[in-house]
Amino acid sequence: MILNKETAIKTAELLLQIKAIKLEPQQPFIWASGWKSPIYCDNRITLSYPPIRNYIREQFAKQIEELYGKPDVIAGVATGAIGIGMLVADYMNLPFVYVRPEAKGHGRKNKIEGHVESGQNVVVIEDLISTGGSSIHAVKALREANVNIKGLLAIFTYGFDIAEENFKKAKVDLHTLGNYEHLIETALRTNYINASEAETLKTWRQDPSKWKP
Repeated sequence: MILNKETAIKTAELLLQIKAIKLEPQQPFIWASGWKSPIYCDNRITLSYPPIRNYIREQFAKQIEELYGKPDVIAGVATGAIGIGMLVADYMNLPFVYVRPEAKGHGRKNKIEGHVESGQNVVVIEDLISTGGSSIHAVKALREANVNIKGLLAIFTYGFDIAEENFKKAKVDLHTLGNYEHLIETALRTNYINASEAETLKTWRQDPSKWKP
């Protein structure tokens, strides 16, 4: 869910500007899942641009306080959201932890890195939502530590129906700074893509697993 339309548009402009999001309907990318896709998103690139990463951390902080007040802890989902999650925690002067996909195979064999206490209020930060699987996996690990998950915020979402269903099933409140609809509108308005390419991108989002260029 988008909380602020102006933020969604600005986020789209910035991600396109630094090519954190690439739109190439004529030369689609191949995802790890095997899907052919006219879009590729790598929000970790934002960390290399101080003005953009600062904008993202400040928007996260603003929306977190507006939605949930000030939590006790910020948690990042490894590995993509460790950097931005830590920046948000630092900006809000809050403790930070991050959640691994799997428990470490040696040492203390932690799945959650950092200190979090039972009963604390936690907001989870993610960089990108596709199906939502890795995000919900992290939430589950945190809930097993008996913390209260206030919600999850991400930089961008593709807006797949399956993601919405997964978050509802997991009873996780999801908000994102930007989304697919505002991205396509912004790319079209700024002539990053033409009308025909915009239609291709909209068609892909309807059934990405079966889409063919």
